[in-house]
Amino acid sequence: MAGVLLWVISPKENATALLSLIPRGTAGKAQKSSRLCPRLKSSTGVSAFSTAVANPARSSEEKVYEVVLKQAALVREQRQKKALDLERTADSDGMTDWDLLNEAYDRCGEVCAEYAKTFYLGTLLMTPERRRAVWAIYVWCRRTDELVDGPNASHITPRALDRWEKRLDDLFEGRPYDMLDAALSDTVSKYPVDIQPFEDMIEGMRLDLRKSRYKNFDELYLYCYYVAGTVGLMSVPVMGIAPESKASTESVYNAALALGIANQLTNILRDVGEDARRGRIYLPQDELARAGLSDDDIFRGHVTDKWRNFMKDQIKRARMFFDEAEKGVGELNAASRWPVWASLLLYRQILDAIEENDYNNFTERAFVGKAKKFATLPVAYGRALMGTSKLF
Repeated sequence: MAGVLLWVISPKENATALLSLIPRGTAGKAQKSSRLCPRLKSSTGVSAFSTAVANPARSSEEKVYEVVLKQAALVREQRQKKALDLERTADSDGMTDWDLLNEAYDRCGEVCAEYAKTFYLGTLLMTPERRRAVWAIYVWCRRTDELVDGPNASHITPRALDRWEKRLDDLFEGRPYDMLDAALSDTVSKYPVDIQPFEDMIEGMRLDLRKSRYKNFDELYLYCYYVAGTVGLMSVPVMGIAPESKASTESVYNAALALGIANQLTNILRDVGEDARRGRIYLPQDELARAGLSDDDIFRGHVTDKWRNFMKDQIKRARMFFDEAEKGVGELNAASRWPVWASLLLYRQILDAIEENDYNNFTERAFVGKAKKFATLPVAYGRALMGTSKLF
């Protein structure tokens, strides 16, 4: 059933009919850029690719932070031009085309409701326009992830990812392939969403095809940015920054990036055993060695004192990224805060569950039970009501 909802391909003529509704000059089109990618401080706005070539010794965090600066500049420019006209009128001869676009968004909502129930509930508090746009981004990300982690993953080749990237280029140019693409194409025409984080996510899928070890955290950080940090950069323009926020745009993007990194690090720590059974180890090799551990220890799957101490350090780092993320959630548009707080608090509890399992992430899967989930939702809602912080 997972693949059925996700890979529904609507007749191409439906997507063609939608083209008249999507402007050719999209908000993200002009910002197509290099894939090289985030986080801490840099003072230059030069493209990440050119500076990386000039100075190859730069860390992954420095490379990715340049992407953050560029995304923040796009939003800042959009805010200076005042609000986008999200109520623009259609240039259509009738309701048929708009009905198809509404159907595309509704289908995205169904996928989100099926696979991200808690987050979906939170999106219902957003304005209809923002809600639908977030659904469209979520579905594209899920379809992309399914290419290398879904039921057909064994048949995916680098060429298939190249074709997927060509589809991405086309939808940013206002030429969607199917109805789910059409929803995202419409979204990027309305919001200052840049194509680079989408391209970078596809680059993360390419890494999954050719790389199963990461020699240090610098390499792992870049991978986490590609596959998860990008989602935060995609989402901020849609979720919006609160008008009353005093935070810099860059700091809000940094927090969104940190949440993506934290979530991916949590995924990695939760799925150590599952990944090992697929021959993959997403843990820094140098840190394993310093802890007196090797790949063989992970494949054997025995919880030892060495493993517990190693995991304590890994969990501590993931929590640091969650702490960084918390600083920016309150700066988002009020209607967008609840789903983000819910996601943050629930994912953070997975780290607690790993500890409760005595760090056995080889044979036991850490998860947050339904009772804890329901108890977390009002806490998240309460935090969403607190408004912007004074941390920046």
